[in-house]
Amino acid sequence: MTAAAQRGTTTVSERAVRRIAERATTEALPAPGGARTARAAASVRGRRAEVSLGVTLPYPAPLADTVREVQRHVVERTRELTGLEVPAARISVIALATPTSDQPLVSPAEDAIPTSAPWRWWSQRRVPVAVLTSVAALGCGALALDMVQVHTAHLPAAAWRTSAVHWLAGHGPGDPAVVVAGGLTALVGIWMVVLALTPGRRHQSTVRTSANHVDAAVDRSAVQALVRDAVGDVEGIAAVRIRVRRRRVTVRAGLAFGDRAGAHAAATAAARAALTACHLRRSPRLRVVVTPEPVWQPPAPTANATADATGATPGDRDGRSTPTSALASATGGDR
Repeated sequence: MTAAAQRGTTTVSERAVRRIAERATTEALPAPGGARTARAAASVRGRRAEVSLGVTLPYPAPLADTVREVQRHVVERTRELTGLEVPAARISVIALATPTSDQPLVSPAEDAIPTSAPWRWWSQRRVPVAVLTSVAALGCGALALDMVQVHTAHLPAAAWRTSAVHWLAGHGPGDPAVVVAGGLTALVGIWMVVLALTPGRRHQSTVRTSANHVDAAVDRSAVQALVRDAVGDVEGIAAVRIRVRRRRVTVRAGLAFGDRAGAHAAATAAARAALTACHLRRSPRLRVVVTPEPVWQPPAPTANATADATGATPGDRDGRSTPTSALASATGGDR
């Protein structure tokens, strides 16, 4: 037999190790949207290889388990195909990618509207609550601190509390200042009641979703922009003004050229299609007004329209038509 030293040696290049490691990364998560290699590096020293990979993982996915699975598969696959010793593979997650699919994650079906979902989002009223809480906290805190100092440290009452007591003792319910203060307090109370009973967020409209316990909303400025772009693409429409309310959408378009009735129908269809694509929970009423611009001119009538209107064929120069029976009798007389 030939000695092992005389049969030659097999050398695996670093490029081959790198390509095998990259391929093994994609094999670790073969599902659509699986792991992808962005960059890779490999070094070979004798019978030992080191591999470093920068990968993009799908989202959502448990990163620790996914990286561990990719690392295990890369080490085993590289060791199997190259015959080299691969102690470990260094994996760096450089990005997360959502899986691409033709089907939407949430299909807004008409028959899948949750019955318990609100028609409008309720605002948390953070600013009014914060202002009212801050004023009440400061007043109660100052009063409590003064009373504690009076009863524990035997200090005289604060000047502001003494002045307030003397002022209230000298002014009755009919005093103008007391009436004004009472009116302001009543207005603040009415304001707080209105805030508590109204949902707020008037600039947002809720969107239909098929998932339970999931509420979505779209800003009305976005709906306004979508409708404006859709109507602006209609042939002949120049300027478009949109006003989106909670229950009505008003479209005012200027017509630069073309037929007014056709432009109105096309603009209405485009606006309705844009509103349908928004999947609003409450479909607003649509009003479209097409107004001719100063430069607009009525379209010139066609030859057929002229013939129908005048009762003459385009070939008649004097505008009069020749009956078919007369032509037939004239032809028969010549025979």
